[in-house]
Amino acid sequence: MVFWSIAITITLVACAALYYAAAMRPVNAVGSGEGLDAQFARMLAGIEADVGAGKLAGPQAIAAKAELAREMLRQKSEAGQAPTRAKPLRIGVVAAGVMLIAGLACGLYAILGRPDLPGEPLASRPEIAARNMNLEEAIARIEARLAIAPDDLRGWTVIAPAYMELQRYADAERAFRRIVELAGPDADRETDLAEALMMQAGGDAAGEAMQLLRSAATRDPAHLRSRFYIAGELTRTGDYTAAVEAWQELIGLAEGNEPWLATARQGLAFAEAGGVAPQDDETQQEAIRGMVEGLAARLQSEGGSVEEWTQLVRAYLVLEDRQAAQAAYEDAVAAYPQAFDRGGLDTLALGAGLSLNGDGQ
Repeated sequence: MVFWSIAITITLVACAALYYAAAMRPVNAVGSGEGLDAQFARMLAGIEADVGAGKLAGPQAIAAKAELAREMLRQKSEAGQAPTRAKPLRIGVVAAGVMLIAGLACGLYAILGRPDLPGEPLASRPEIAARNMNLEEAIARIEARLAIAPDDLRGWTVIAPAYMELQRYADAERAFRRIVELAGPDADRETDLAEALMMQAGGDAAGEAMQLLRSAATRDPAHLRSRFYIAGELTRTGDYTAAVEAWQELIGLAEGNEPWLATARQGLAFAEAGGVAPQDDETQQEAIRGMVEGLAARLQSEGGSVEEWTQLVRAYLVLEDRQAAQAAYEDAVAAYPQAFDRGGLDTLALGAGLSLNGDGQ
C-alpha cells in the first residue's frame, strides 16, 4: 500500500507538470517591450538620416517623430494587456491526454509489475556468481542461497546442469525435481529429470525415467530429445519392433538436413538388423564428427537456441577439440549476450576450463 501511495503521488505530480507545460502557460499575442524599443530606435535613426540628407525639413521631422512616438505608445499599451491563453478546447484535449497516459502507466504496472519483490544485488545473482569463480565455488555459493531461498527457480535452473557436469547425478535429480515442482512439467523439464535418473542407472531408462520420457513425448509430439531416448532405450532392451517404429517416427519429424538425422538412421538400421551393428567404431566416430560439423554450420548460418549451442560446445569437448569448443562458446555468447540466458552453457564452459572472457586462454 505504501508503494502504491508513493507511485500515485509521483504520477499526479508528473501529470500536473505536463498539464501546466502544455496548456496553462500564457502566450503573448505581440512582441516584447525590448522588440518595440529596438524598432523605434531604428525608425528614429531613419528620420534623423533623412533630416541630415535634406529630405525632411525641421517641422516635418518634428511631426514625424511625434507620430512615431504615438505609435510606439499605442503598441506598448496593447502589449501590456492580458496575455492570450490556450483555448478551452485545447486545455480539455491536453487534460484528457495526460490522464490517459497516467491511466495506461498505472494499468500496465498493475498487470506486469511486482512491487512485492525484494531488491537483489547484482553480486547475488547465481549466473553472475558462476562467471566470477570456479565451478566448485559457484555451486557452493548457489547452494547457500538456495538453502535460504528454496523457491528460487533461477538458482535451481543454474545449478542443475552444473551437477550434471560434475557427475553429481543424485543432486541433479533433486534439482530437476525442484524445477518441475516450481515451474510445472513440460517436455524439456521432464526429459532433463529423466536424464539425471538415467545417468544414475548407468544409462538404463527403465522405470520412472521411461515414464518421464513418454510423458514428454506426449506433451510435445515433436520433442526430439525425449524421442531419441525412447528409441535408444527400446533398442538397448532389444525391443526391436517398437524401436523400429520409434526411430521411424523420429526420422519423420526431420526436414532432411538435421545433423542428428544420420544417428537416427543408424539406430533404425541397427534395430531393423535385429541388433547387428552396421558399422565399426571408426566409421561411427566419423559419423559423429559429421553430425557435429552439420550442427555447427547450421548454427552459424541460421542461428539456434541456447540449448543447441550448449549441445555443440559439449560435442566438441567430447571429441576433445577444445579450440573448436572455445570458438563455439564465444559464438554462443555473441548470440546470447545476456548471462541469464546462458546459465547452463556458462556452467559447462566453466567446468571444462574454457575462457569465459573470450581471450581463448
